[in-house]
Amino acid sequence: MASRRARFVVHEHDARRARLHYDLRIEMGGVLKDWAFRKQPPLEPGVKRYGVQQEDHGLEWLDFEGEIKEGYGAGTMRIWDKGEYELLESSGDKLVLRFYGSKLKGTYVLLRFKDGWLFFKTR
Repeated sequence: MASRRARFVVHEHDARRARLHYDLRIEMGGVLKDWAFRKQPPLEPGVKRYGVQQEDHGLEWLDFEGEIKEGYGAGTMRIWDKGEYELLESSGDKLVLRFYGSKLKGTYVLLRFKDGWLFFKTR
């Protein structure tokens, strides 16, 4: 089911209320689908990250870096990685993605788990 490449960004987000976390945002259907993880995304197979899906964001977030002044996400945000990805497989509970970033490279899985999602790199 390999499809055309779309864009992604990972923000390192030091929010005053939510503390330091990482937001994975992938372009899908004209918006950025968003998941928040407490630790940086895994770079090696065997490391799993648990995260929670967030509300969709507009495409302008692909290039955003700076200070968010108000609201729950108030704090500093910088781009940790960005690039393109291919959607290899999709079901309601599982996404298989091939990333072409400077840090995220290779095939990853987002898998619904209880009330959140697991994110991990495959071999």
